[in-house]
Amino acid sequence: MKENICSIPVNDVFLPKDGCPMCRMRDMLEARKADYVTGSAMMEPNVRIKTNEQGFCYRHFSMMIRQGKRLSNALILESHLQKISEELVPAVPAGKPDKKKMASLHALINDCFICRDIKENMDNMVRIVHAMWISEPEFRQLYAEQKFICLEHFYLLMNTDQKGLGKSLQAFYEATSRLTGGYLQELKADISHFCRMFDYRSANEEWGNSKDSIERSVEFLTGDKIPEEDDRDEEAE
Repeated sequence: MKENICSIPVNDVFLPKDGCPMCRMRDMLEARKADYVTGSAMMEPNVRIKTNEQGFCYRHFSMMIRQGKRLSNALILESHLQKISEELVPAVPAGKPDKKKMASLHALINDCFICRDIKENMDNMVRIVHAMWISEPEFRQLYAEQKFICLEHFYLLMNTDQKGLGKSLQAFYEATSRLTGGYLQELKADISHFCRMFDYRSANEEWGNSKDSIERSVEFLTGDKIPEEDDRDEEAE
């Protein structure tokens, strides 16, 4: 496959053929952005202004904290909390609730600096995937060899820049549907088998691939893996 600065990251996430490649792409972008926000961005006033205004969701706060840069996180929180205190939730209120402030608070609660950036970058990455699928037969083959595309990223791939796919829209839809719909059928069968295993009449049957069907179904539906027991123990510490 021909590689350039745009196609290299796409090839990197598609080559493993393990799970949803678009989830791996999102995870890569998130990790890079979390490292940037708690690293070099600390010295960029325009970034701090945006993080103060937008804040972060729980997922990305957790990711930033796991980076281990506690001072960076504390400084980000210091200025973010100060802005909220000064502009939205005063310590000594006066009069009735301000509708504009409540609206701003609602927007803040549902906002995230990293989420915004990831959405924009994922949209751009999807356009690159479309372009590579159209122009590179080797990538089409690699695409078809993926284990599955999760439900969230099936929607993203099929609803981002359909016009860019042009005459290839139907063929790309069919290829993507095989990855998502085919895996969906597999999950349905595994979940049903898992349920049947609790029936006394299935006492002599094998579990097969059904043992982790709950976890795999959640990953397919949400785009996130349920942490294993060891990972959950580490996060709780």
